[in-house]
Amino acid sequence: MAGRGPAPKDPSKRRRRNAADPETVITPDDELRGPELPEGVLGVNTKTGKLTEWHPMTLAWWQTWRKSAQAQTFTDTDWAFLIDTALMHHSMWDKGQWTLAAEVRLRAAKFGATPEDRARLKLKVDDPTPARQAPVQATGTVSDINSRRARLTG
Repeated sequence: MAGRGPAPKDPSKRRRRNAADPETVITPDDELRGPELPEGVLGVNTKTGKLTEWHPMTLAWWQTWRKSAQAQTFTDTDWAFLIDTALMHHSMWDKGQWTLAAEVRLRAAKFGATPEDRARLKLKVDDPTPARQAPVQATGTVSDINSRRARLTG
């Protein structure tokens, strides 16, 4: 399997403290970026005579990229490269050409698809709002600890 080796070690765990390359921090904003997937590039369906539509999994994959925090850094050439990758993604899902999965994975890695890919690219996606825990609500089946202690101690 082709790849680039292990992800870089956390700088705080290294013995030598060489000046590290700065990390690029991106804050997600849920803005939709980039173009729509082009129509007509998949050809005509020979059975129906209509234009072939993008596979639903590819449409979902594309929307994920358009809303991703990384998309803030993409240029026109990046989007063109991702459209080519979308064609492979479509063939993978629509025609079952699973041999394309490795190439799709490598191409997506160039844009920081996984946490490991983002570490390699020195790209950090900042969480603007810390995760809030839902307040614990008492239900009718939970008894107060003091009443339990009173029953046990007599």
